[in-house]
Amino acid sequence: MIRILLVDDHTLVRAGIRALIEAIDGAQIVAEADNGRSAIALARQHKPDIVVMDISMRELNGVDATAQIVAELPDIRVLILSMHSAEEFVRRAVRAGASGYVVKESVPMELELALEALMRGEAYFSPRISRHLLTILSEPATAERESSLDSLTGRQREILQLIAEGKSTKEIAGILEVSVKTVETHRAGIMAKLDIRDIPGLVIYAARHNLIPFERSE
Repeated sequence: MIRILLVDDHTLVRAGIRALIEAIDGAQIVAEADNGRSAIALARQHKPDIVVMDISMRELNGVDATAQIVAELPDIRVLILSMHSAEEFVRRAVRAGASGYVVKESVPMELELALEALMRGEAYFSPRISRHLLTILSEPATAERESSLDSLTGRQREILQLIAEGKSTKEIAGILEVSVKTVETHRAGIMAKLDIRDIPGLVIYAARHNLIPFERSE
């Protein structure tokens, strides 16, 4: 039995994916989450074989959630299932440790092929993004492109996303279970690394780098 944690912030989309997965012989969804932070907690609790992960979500995006899950629970394999097919997203997912990447526009059969591949210990990437993967793998490590976003630590990216979503310093401290002073220190570090001097500038930066979702579905 393949035990799966399903993560997507759109309720209707999640229901559709659940139906596809439940139609696969031997696949079982053990839990669902609507953001990356909940996904990490549920991964710790249920220890699924595979996490099917969206990218654009509130509080913590799927890429940074993937990095935390893979680092803490290396036996869990993460399959990114996203509407984004640009090289930037594939690159970030691979760096985070994702074992596969399927575009939501793919045919349903592709999801089954991806899950089966991950369970065999293989990787799976949608054919339409395979050229991005070839580009990434062909680049020498020393020549690997690094954006200003890559210069931030995982915790700094978490805080940047929460700031961009309008959370106050006190709210962020509560979510991350750290002190207000710690959040302020991280915020100062983010501004220094990005050479941004105000909160509106951080919000614009986060939006341009797709750290915050633009559409919501209840």
